[in-house]
Amino acid sequence: MSELETRELEYFLALADELHFGRAAVRLSIAQPALSKAVRRIESRLGVPLFIRSSRHVELTPAGKALQEHGRHALNAVSAAVRHARHAGDARARLRLVLKPGGDAGLLSGLLAQYSQQPDARQVDILFSGPADRTDFLRDGRADVGLLYVPFDDLDGLAHETLHTEDRVAVVPAGHRLAGRPSVRMADLEGETLPRWKGVPGGDGTGPEVADVVQMLQMITVGRTIGVLPRSLVEPVPPGLTCVPVTDAPPSSLVLAWPEQDRRPLVASFVTAALRTRGADAAQEGDA
Repeated sequence: MSELETRELEYFLALADELHFGRAAVRLSIAQPALSKAVRRIESRLGVPLFIRSSRHVELTPAGKALQEHGRHALNAVSAAVRHARHAGDARARLRLVLKPGGDAGLLSGLLAQYSQQPDARQVDILFSGPADRTDFLRDGRADVGLLYVPFDDLDGLAHETLHTEDRVAVVPAGHRLAGRPSVRMADLEGETLPRWKGVPGGDGTGPEVADVVQMLQMITVGRTIGVLPRSLVEPVPPGLTCVPVTDAPPSSLVLAWPEQDRRPLVASFVTAALRTRGADAAQEGDA
């Protein structure tokens, strides 16, 4: 980052996110003229305009959009490097595991027990996150490993091992038209209202915004939406709800993920424990 300082990149990204000098300045806790001066200095140094400005409008140029995309990755990488360096230098550092509430397919207790048997096991801090930022925890160094769901979470830049694969079910109120069916196909759900995940852009949902599975199940119970979820996220099934297998929905996989370049023994030891847990889980399913 010889041409841009980290602080300058932070200034640029704040304005790129807000597209408003006043809001970006408040977010950065600096004066608006100082932000304007910093942005002009960045553009001068790079030799390209990053924003189109008018009295009422701020818009990213193509160069600005490119810097926003790649600059965020660069800033995350710097942040992760600092956190990992501090963490690696602390002999008492704990291993940090991020997951969503209930998002362990019933494997967490066994995984922690298996890890505790490793000769170099550390104490594990469990971090809970929302639907949109588990991968951010891994990329910026706030967490060492994470339990993620495929195909829902973006694994770009992350190494991973699949621990458990399961089918997906439609979750509907007990009196719903599909509640008595032995199974359904995705086509049977056409016209139904699906929720929108808070902080997750895109998607087909037009229903209420939800931040986690608990909120979604509450909205389903009162008839505001239905959901399509990995089976383990809804078991045991709450009163008033019914789960119907969706035969043509892609299966969902629970994976253990970590940054691709992370070769620390701290992480490798936890991955080893996870693979042993996966083997035990597969053996139990085979016996069943």
